[in-house]
Amino acid sequence: MKFYIATDHAGVRYKDAVKEMLTSRNIEVEDLGPFNTDRVDYPDYAKKCAIAVRDDKGSFGILICGTGIGMSIAANKVKGIRAALCHDAYTAEMAKAHNNAQILCFGERVLGLGTVESIIEAFINTKPEDGRHSARVEKIMAIEE
Repeated sequence: MKFYIATDHAGVRYKDAVKEMLTSRNIEVEDLGPFNTDRVDYPDYAKKCAIAVRDDKGSFGILICGTGIGMSIAANKVKGIRAALCHDAYTAEMAKAHNNAQILCFGERVLGLGTVESIIEAFINTKPEDGRHSARVEKIMAIEE
């Protein structure tokens, strides 16, 4: 399993902790930046991560900004990507099970690290559900056409 991770300036503080959470589970992580708290534009990093996930089949992504909202909106503009803004373990589980999300988005300013860890754990441990959910995901993806 591999995760790409990117943030904006409002998500940099959590990035190292998230990378440690993943690597401690023997999950490969590629850090796409930024590497300091200087102001940057979140769409640039959301796009970079979404393209990496799209082009590396079977990989996943994590995007962190102040609230997670901007990152999720921007990442979902990349064709083939399903990025989910998650606030707890349940929303992460449903994002993966029902929507086969590839990218987790959340906000450093609105979540504690304990909640972030439970979100990541739920996402990693959940499998996409087939049946009616896969048909719905296909309908979502057809909207891009």
